[in-house]
Amino acid sequence: MQELEALKGRGLLIHHWDTDGICSARLLLPCLAELEVDTMTPALGNYFLTGEELEAGRGYDFVVIADMSLPEDNIRHLARSAKVLIFDHHLGRVIPGVFHHNPVIRGGNPDRHPSASWIVNEYLGQPVNLYALLGAVGDHEHRIRDNDLVYPQIEDFCQQHRLTFHHLMDMVHLLDANYKIGDRKAVERAPHQLLAMDGPRDILDHGEWNRSRKKLDREMKRLLGQPVEQVGDTMLLKMNTPYNLISAVTRRLAWDSGRDTVVVNTGFFDREDQIYVRSTRGNLQPLIQRGKERGYRCGGKKEVLGAILPRAETGDFVAEILAFLNENHSGGKT
Repeated sequence: MQELEALKGRGLLIHHWDTDGICSARLLLPCLAELEVDTMTPALGNYFLTGEELEAGRGYDFVVIADMSLPEDNIRHLARSAKVLIFDHHLGRVIPGVFHHNPVIRGGNPDRHPSASWIVNEYLGQPVNLYALLGAVGDHEHRIRDNDLVYPQIEDFCQQHRLTFHHLMDMVHLLDANYKIGDRKAVERAPHQLLAMDGPRDILDHGEWNRSRKKLDREMKRLLGQPVEQVGDTMLLKMNTPYNLISAVTRRLAWDSGRDTVVVNTGFFDREDQIYVRSTRGNLQPLIQRGKERGYRCGGKKEVLGAILPRAETGDFVAEILAFLNENHSGGKT
């Protein structure tokens, strides 16, 4: 807490656009209540700050980053004129000169630190609460039930507050609807809206979020109805949608099939493609590093890779990803 308590002046809170990022920001806001703080999420789909966004970050005394593994050059740029604090759980490395609270990259067990919201809440010394666990459920969905270190605490919370896991999933889908529909302003409003809410019922009954979710449910049904290729032991789906559904589609296909899954979306950006990979057995860190070496906007965790890259280079990188995944599954080494 002392790092947050020492902050002075005017600050910027940058958070990821999904439930984990929104809930991490919601947990941090009360600690910054006595200060003048703006909130921002990067352009939806970007795992980096644009030049315009970096320029907008000038003039602040401090910048707090939640649930985002921004490129090191972004962090160093911000740190030239502001104190930078990072709360995260993604793969990466400790950046000298900034406060970087990420137990996972320091060797911590990812199962013990399942989300940025969980890490923020523990850092704040608070008991398990709705926002800490929503981030964890949002990042892992039903797979969180396999986490013996965390799921018993989620069960206890649900029993105490007369909630079911289905209620938690509904709240996650409603919060995620903001970014999936492509409404950046709604994402940035969400942490403040959560701060003003009394509890789960306010989230579940939110009109705007429910309307967005209905649109997304229809699009998800369409996308999941498309034919999926099988390349070796890996599933591959190529899709075209203006909605930011690539991670949700990849997760559904991977978990339903039990196989590594690669999804390419050509409909979100004008001249670039989105690639999302979810592995059920392997470590994707070498692929994440390769993507970064190629100059792509690339990030993720051990089991997840997300990348944005020039359309002309998508075929080559997908081929490399498929070769990596299938070689690992055949017992080879990359």
